[in-house]
Amino acid sequence: MAKFERILISGGGTGGHIFPALSIAAAIRRRNPDAKILFVGALGRMEMERVPAAGYEIIGLPVAGFDRKRPWRNIPVLWKLWKSMRMARKVVRDFKPQLAIGVGGYASGPTLKAAQKAGVPTMLQEQNSYPGVTNKLLAKHAERICTAYRDAEHFFPTDRIVLTGNPVRKALLDCAMTPAEAKKSLGFDPTRPLVLVVGGSLGARTINQSIAAALDTLLDGNIQLLWQTGRSGEQTGIEATRGRADVKATPFISDMATAYRAADLVVSRAGAGTISELQLLGKPTILVPSPNVAEDHQRKNALALADRGAAVMILDADAHRDLAPQIMQLMGRDDARRHLSENIKLMALPDADEKIADTALQIIENHL
Repeated sequence: MAKFERILISGGGTGGHIFPALSIAAAIRRRNPDAKILFVGALGRMEMERVPAAGYEIIGLPVAGFDRKRPWRNIPVLWKLWKSMRMARKVVRDFKPQLAIGVGGYASGPTLKAAQKAGVPTMLQEQNSYPGVTNKLLAKHAERICTAYRDAEHFFPTDRIVLTGNPVRKALLDCAMTPAEAKKSLGFDPTRPLVLVVGGSLGARTINQSIAAALDTLLDGNIQLLWQTGRSGEQTGIEATRGRADVKATPFISDMATAYRAADLVVSRAGAGTISELQLLGKPTILVPSPNVAEDHQRKNALALADRGAAVMILDADAHRDLAPQIMQLMGRDDARRHLSENIKLMALPDADEKIADTALQIIENHL
């Protein structure tokens, strides 16, 4: 009978890639606690801290993303890619994985390509509604592509698609607090509504500026605000919230389970991992997709929900004008929030980590 022994997982760059990768690793370890799992990430990116903190070994590649707007800057990028390909081949040769799993991010391309050339079976975990160029290329030789959205056959070979959903952190689903208890534990009034604003693990300048500019209006509306600014927006949050009791600004929220449970409305970027969390938790949401991502995939992620009445989408360029009024409108209408909550729940795909582990084990069994 097949079992997990040596698994290579590659990708990262943002929490949206790292948290699903760690969830997959945990599902593999639940099947075989002795399984050797090696991560490959990009040097200088957040996976180089988060993965070891979770107890896994990681190797960093010097790979970087291409600058599509200024192609003359890509000569060093090509050099880093060549060096990363050499390193990835050595990793595959030395580690001898049964299977290589790519979760997206800069390191995923060289690592999965090296595995495929070495005859190692590969599997992709595509988180977005619209895949990037790297995964489209890798899919040609991948055994399976685990997706989170229907209609993936427009991009991948139909016979290799498995609809699994995106893995989410189990702690988010296991929170036993009531919304009132969660608000109180965070230092808020448990009887008043709370808006949670998150710009992703790296922050979101437009969301931060829009919230800071509208803070007086929002707080005059009897709203409490928990605001994750990211490191880049920390100073903005400090200056905007000085002396205010109804708003808490922090660069990073470590206990997202409690934050989500407390929230009556969530304002967020449209990263695939975050959307999967919101779907499983049934949170009414305003999505402000980042315009600064490859393939404009956040806008397409958000549109997939907005078209089904499962979220409100506000384009980044319109956030300064429209975000605060939309928050106020939704916070004044329980029925509108309830409608969003019901529709976003319908899109949820639970137990994605277990489904992906099942698929991975099937691939290994097929190669015995």
